[in-house]
Amino acid sequence: MATQAAAQNTEAVKLQKRRKPIPWGTIFTLMILGVGALLMIAPFMWIISAAFGKTTEVFVLPPRWFPQNPSLENFEEVFNQVPYHLFMFNSVKLAVIVTIGQLITCSMAAFAFARLQFPGKNILFVILLSSLMIPGQITIVPLFILVRNLGLYNTHLALILPGLINPFGVFLLRQYFVTIPTELEDAARVDGANVFTIYWRIILPLSGPVLTTLAILTFVGMWNAYFFPLIMINSPQLQVITVGLTLLRGQYGAGALGPIAAALTMAIVPVLIVFLLLQKYIIRSVVSTGLKT
Repeated sequence: MATQAAAQNTEAVKLQKRRKPIPWGTIFTLMILGVGALLMIAPFMWIISAAFGKTTEVFVLPPRWFPQNPSLENFEEVFNQVPYHLFMFNSVKLAVIVTIGQLITCSMAAFAFARLQFPGKNILFVILLSSLMIPGQITIVPLFILVRNLGLYNTHLALILPGLINPFGVFLLRQYFVTIPTELEDAARVDGANVFTIYWRIILPLSGPVLTTLAILTFVGMWNAYFFPLIMINSPQLQVITVGLTLLRGQYGAGALGPIAAALTMAIVPVLIVFLLLQKYIIRSVVSTGLKT
């Protein structure tokens, strides 16, 4: 009887916890977040609707979130007006190369600042952080002169080589590397591991989330780059998608909005897929960095 009564009390407690009302503060917070999410999603929904709809439907007020007669005419018009496949290929090529390059250079520099001891390390790190406060528009003139003198103007190397250096990436990885226990490094040295082995077989495997975070940020940043490609690239066949899309506006900015919306939709999809597939690593890297001391 005592056991049965205890079981009934336990079940009653569970039911009471399940029936516990949701606090009003939580409901209010969810409502605010929901409204914010709708406001951020609305422009993308409108672009997608305009991409599959007729050009006349773009100017209808209130806006239509779903086209009445969906079609792919706007997408066909994009490929008829500009070499969109070349723009997409160039953007993917540059984004992938720069992302891989930054993962290599930034991780090596971050490992040196986090684990190695050498004269002037702190001063160099302060100088590195100071470079984050310098806008890219200030360095564009000397960078352009350097690229032109090296014979790299109007080539993809003009965008790849400067893109291999990222002070923020070095700072991000360095902050994560210092949280990795030094006992692992000491044990590796006892087993005869050198500096490169420690970097390659201990530090990097334990830094998967933060490396993925840097990869996402670099890929998205290079994909959305507009200013530097506009300055460094002159040939339409070598241009990236952000600059190439401006050709759809026409000579006087009177291009049809339907094809422009279709081109924007195709430009958004790759970045959206990459982010949705790898977003969990961003959260994991932030959480782990905050917990480790």
